[in-house]
Amino acid sequence: MTETGRLHVVLAAGGTGGHVFPAEALASQLRERGIEPVLFTDLRGRSFGTDIAVHRIRGGAIAGTSAWGRARSLGALATGFMQAGWALRRLRPVAVVGFGGYASVPTVLAARTVGIPVILHEQNAILGRANRLLARRADRIATAFETVRSVPKGCEGRLVRVGMPVRPAFVRLRERGYQPPEPGGPIRLLVLGGSQGARVFGEVVPAAVDRLTARTRSRLAIAQQCRPENLATVEDAYRRIGVAAELASFFDDVPQRLSSAHLLIARAGASTIAEITAVGCPALLVPYPYAADDHQTANAQALAEQGGAWPVAQDTLTPEGLAARLEELLAKPEMLAAAAHAARAAGYDRAAARLADLVLETIGAAPPQPLPSPGRLAA
Repeated sequence: MTETGRLHVVLAAGGTGGHVFPAEALASQLRERGIEPVLFTDLRGRSFGTDIAVHRIRGGAIAGTSAWGRARSLGALATGFMQAGWALRRLRPVAVVGFGGYASVPTVLAARTVGIPVILHEQNAILGRANRLLARRADRIATAFETVRSVPKGCEGRLVRVGMPVRPAFVRLRERGYQPPEPGGPIRLLVLGGSQGARVFGEVVPAAVDRLTARTRSRLAIAQQCRPENLATVEDAYRRIGVAAELASFFDDVPQRLSSAHLLIARAGASTIAEITAVGCPALLVPYPYAADDHQTANAQALAEQGGAWPVAQDTLTPEGLAARLEELLAKPEMLAAAAHAARAAGYDRAAARLADLVLETIGAAPPQPLPSPGRLAA
């Protein structure tokens, strides 16, 4: 417990946004319930705020490409296990919630060693490598998708779908509703990609816009995320074709931009999928082809099956093909509206609250509630 008598719950997450953002959403819900969250993450992980404790834990890749690489990873995991064990004994948390990423592995293993209940949250449609390793040690495995692949045998009964927790800013915009482009009016195109998408989008999207009909091109209002080193090149490309575009290496108002966009072009990471389904935005999704276990393709396909997005493989992403797809979609606002509605319907409302409820139930701080169906499972 803390000095104020509050219970602790440790949130163990790798340092990327896909792991940290859902942990941040859960932290907010736990605090509303009088529980103090503590983040265990690696050197990349950021703090939720100055008043929330953060512990840095060493972690290493589970699989290495060489004997030396595997030895270094095992050494890092061993160090992280000792760091986590010491911190857990001092904090005495009532539960550990693992969000995946290599930094979560030593914390969850240490928690089981000292008998602390463990809940895992899987953000993707394929159980990640860290969560796959830890699945048999978890009391419950909360999932974002209805169908989850690569679940270890014997762990199916531990699954419960709670959805993907998103930051409160997205939740507040959920009820706004999608407004398709008006006839002859502006068409707001949002392009997000981060470091793993901005380069290819910076090369292909302007070239595709250049191939649109003059009528379609004149209606576009583009906001595009670019890598810092590519900003000038992309800006020159749009200037050459006579299209105004708002470019930045980072947008700090993504919730508002996403809720007002008519069409999104983006990667298919778990956080992106969650944000799309939270606000209801139609999307062309280009999965990052080098993602572990190709989980972004599985994410994109899962949303596409529900009618909320159109996947495009990166090796087929050409200016000519993208231009043709944009002409087709932007000429049919009813198609965009239907996809927006399907995307919103695919989201799980109150995901962060559902996960917080599951934490309380697991530690016996709340009466058991009927849990959502774990959904279909695939090996």
